Amino acid sequence: MNVQRGRRGGRRQAGTETPVRDVNYRNLVNPFAPQPLYSDDQIDRIHELAKQVLAEIGIRALLPRARDTYRAAGCIVDDDTMMVRIGDEIIEAAIASAPGTFVLQASDPENNIPLGGTSLNFMPVGGPPGFSDLEGGKQTGTRAAARNFMKLCQHFDVMHVAGPCVEAQDLALNERHLWIKLDHLTLTSKAVFTWARGTPQSMDGFEMIRIARGLSTEEFRSAHHTYTVINTNSPLQLDIPMLNGLMDFAEHNQIVVITPFTLSGAMAPVTISGALVQQHAEFLAALVINQLVRPGAPVVYGAFTSNVDMKSGSPAFGTPEYVKAAWGSGQLARKLGLPWRSSAPTASNAPDAQGAYETQLSLWGAIQGGSNFIAHTAGWLEGGLTASFEKFILDIEVLQMVAELCQPAKFDEDELALDAIREVGPGGHYFGCEHTMERYSTAFYKPLVSDWSNFGQWTENGSLTATQRANTIWKKLVADFEPPALDAGIRDELDDYIERRIAEGGALPES
Repeated sequence: MNVQRGRRGGRRQAGTETPVRDVNYRNLVNPFAPQPLYSDDQIDRIHELAKQVLAEIGIRALLPRARDTYRAAGCIVDDDTMMVRIGDEIIEAAIASAPGTFVLQASDPENNIPLGGTSLNFMPVGGPPGFSDLEGGKQTGTRAAARNFMKLCQHFDVMHVAGPCVEAQDLALNERHLWIKLDHLTLTSKAVFTWARGTPQSMDGFEMIRIARGLSTEEFRSAHHTYTVINTNSPLQLDIPMLNGLMDFAEHNQIVVITPFTLSGAMAPVTISGALVQQHAEFLAALVINQLVRPGAPVVYGAFTSNVDMKSGSPAFGTPEYVKAAWGSGQLARKLGLPWRSSAPTASNAPDAQGAYETQLSLWGAIQGGSNFIAHTAGWLEGGLTASFEKFILDIEVLQMVAELCQPAKFDEDELALDAIREVGPGGHYFGCEHTMERYSTAFYKPLVSDWSNFGQWTENGSLTATQRANTIWKKLVADFEPPALDAGIRDELDDYIERRIAEGGALPES
């Protein structure tokens, strides 16, 4: 069973001359040309209509200090209805001030990730209230499950951040963000997520990252050390915690991934083009408030437009409409010159064939659309209500294969293999030739889950399905996990901070 990290280091194993395959799945570059859905004129039209929506209809902003900020910039604000109408010049100024590329910092600089251009980064499943495994089925989210997902994120190089994979519902609401942030900072050395569920929780997250990385307040604000996801309340509304997040993260120069959740036929027009007009308008309204607080604050264009099952109203993912919306969203992000976030979701309730093909179709829609930051790429099930351990491993297999596709093809005289062709000649085989023997252990991708044995050998080995093999793999990785080194003094300081904040009452999410 192969459960080694994506990066294999290029070392020779002790006591043998067999080389170890050298791969690195960090800092991926997307080699594929972006797939357009619309012409440039059509993208321009969507952009102009989105601005028209904000000028004529506006966005409802539930937070008074956000409405005051919009008003001070020249927007038309009605406090009775909480509606804000935003003019063209204000929108275009916000677009011009937002940076096109930036770097999300990790505690280990090797795990820093660039955002923008042709960079390609993968995030794990984020936020489900439940989790599942083969033995226990679907279960309520726990801290133990969240910690195990973090360990898996840390293990695989192809997983570029450590996200909040499952909601730890066994922790009190006023303390949950503190304990999960501690787990992020002690179990992983990767870039971390911080909840935007109100100013106090965000400030706790910022302070704990600052402590863990030994930064002054000024050093923390001088670079981008964490990110959050801001969801609009489609259609056309921004709630209190999301607006606080947009403003707090901008003030502290941290990354916001602004992601309207526009389900076509439910919270957005039933046509994909109409849904993208609304998505773009909601993004622009959120971008404006963020840039008004701090021009130049880092922002990612987020997109999560899909369709619904018109029989039940349930979200549908991995559909042709989802892929088309991803292609169009990529075009809109590039028009604004911003990094783009997409997702790889499925509506399947199990790590089955439906879960595989819907996730892959979603993933390829994002990759072909030129996404820089792809969410929910490992472990997502049930439309985002469940995080699956087995599916996490199955998805990692796919992500590692994608990462292999991102590697440049080698091209030299040895690769062209003319001497090997001469040596083997007509009717021979290449298994034992010198060219093969020098390369057989490093020539090809070594699978994590896939079983390439014949039927007889597979049967002798227990006739295990890919899901069963994934179950064995994740359990072994969790059992063998060793956390990254952390200075004892820093750990004590983090513990003291949590103890003090709990004594003060912690912080409940805002609403």
